[in-house]
Order: sequence, then C-alpha cells, then structure tokens
Amino acid sequence: MTPACKEIRRKILHTSRASGHGHIPTSFSVVEMLSAVYDTMRHDPAKPGWEERDIFILSKGHASLGFYCVLSQYGYIPDEELKTFGAFQSRLGCHPDRLKVPGVEASTGSLGHGIAIGVGMALAFKLQGSSRKVYTLIGDGESNEGSVWEALMVATHLQLDNLTVLYDNNRSQERSLPIPNPRERLAAFGCEAVQVNGHDLSALKKTLALKQTNVKAVVCDTVKGFPCPTLAKNVFEWHRKSPDEHQFKQLIGELDAQTV
Repeated sequence: MTPACKEIRRKILHTSRASGHGHIPTSFSVVEMLSAVYDTMRHDPAKPGWEERDIFILSKGHASLGFYCVLSQYGYIPDEELKTFGAFQSRLGCHPDRLKVPGVEASTGSLGHGIAIGVGMALAFKLQGSSRKVYTLIGDGESNEGSVWEALMVATHLQLDNLTVLYDNNRSQERSLPIPNPRERLAAFGCEAVQVNGHDLSALKKTLALKQTNVKAVVCDTVKGFPCPTLAKNVFEWHRKSPDEHQFKQLIGELDAQTV
C-alpha cells in the first residue's frame, strides 16, 4: 500500500466518522483501482470540463465515499468539504451527482447503469474520431444485473478499444449469487480480460497501460475493508456502519500498522 493510498483510506475513515455515513469496506476495496485510473488517464482538476479529458465512471455509485476521497486527493474538491458527506444541501451525496461534484461524469447508483453510459461515451468518441478514453468501475454484485452483460456485448461487437472496465472482485455476493471465474466469463463476451491483484497499484497501472484492440476488462481481486482486519472480517456488519470514537481509533490503528 502506497502512502497516498493509505492517506485516502484515512480520509475515508475521518469522513465516515464525521458524517455518520458508511460504506467503508467497499470504499476501501476500490482505492488502488481509482488511484491507478487517475494516475493513468488524461485529466486536469483545474479544468474538470476540459474537452480532451478522458472519462471515469464509478458504476457502483454506493462507493461514493471512496470516490470523493480520491477526488480530494487529486485536487478536485477541498479536503474540508469531505466532512459534509451526506449532509443536507451538501454537494457530496451518498451517490455521486454529475451536476454538483467536479470530476463526476455520471450520476450513478442504479446498479448496472454506469457501464452502459460508458459504452455510449466510448462509442461517441469513436464516431467523433477522438482519442479520448473511457474507464468504468463495476462491482461483482452489480454484475448480477443483465444490463452489464448487454452493454459488454454491444461494446465488444463494436470493438471499442477505447473502453476499459475494472471489475471489483471483492466477493460481495458470496451470500447470494456469486459469479465464479469472472475473467473467463468476460473473455467469453469478447473482452480482452486480465486478472490482477486489485491492491497492487503498480500492477494495475501496468495493466491499464497495455495496448488493446477491443474492450479491456481488468478483474481486480480485492478484499472489502482492506487492509483493516476489523472491516475485512465483518463486512456485512460494516456495510452502512459509521464508526464510533472507539471503533474509529481502532481502525486508524489497524491502518497505520500496515507497512507502505
């Protein structure tokens, strides 16, 4: 875990404690994936509407807490604003709103929709002759939605080599309808599918840099709540939970105990 990724996780814990809102485990699981994308794609926090920017879409919108903390780390929103997460009239809702938050390209939360929006954007860039790229992050639980696979069929049929899909394989659906062998399934739908450690920032960035001739699907093996044992061992208890003062100190201690 890099120092920057540790700092993002600290922001997540502080924001959850201050706001009373949760979704900490899933926000922790996406930190390296989001960091890899923002280290790779063309973007400018000083000009969020830059016409040549690449696009990132968080399809699993319930991980907005982690998304906002990454946007803060990269200079899109001030750190001080994070404490307003989920508050009345705050820009930072519990699902991201593209009309309110700089750097948010799609209002997501209805699972299975973000990837379809990304496919449409990637196709539009192709029709325009643009070199812009689209990245979207989907969840393994979200992938129970048929719209995810319908979007992939369209994207691979159109050979959208400007689209990269990151699949958060954190096994969130293990108590209901898990999807075994996601890499093989994504490959069967025509994607150029690879599988990596979703908490290895260097490996993720190398994978994102690989050339592609069709949709790239990156299966990212992650742990909900990584690297805090209290979260990872009790992900269902912590689904929407915000820590009290004792729990907050415990989680900060577990985070700080990790080497970088």
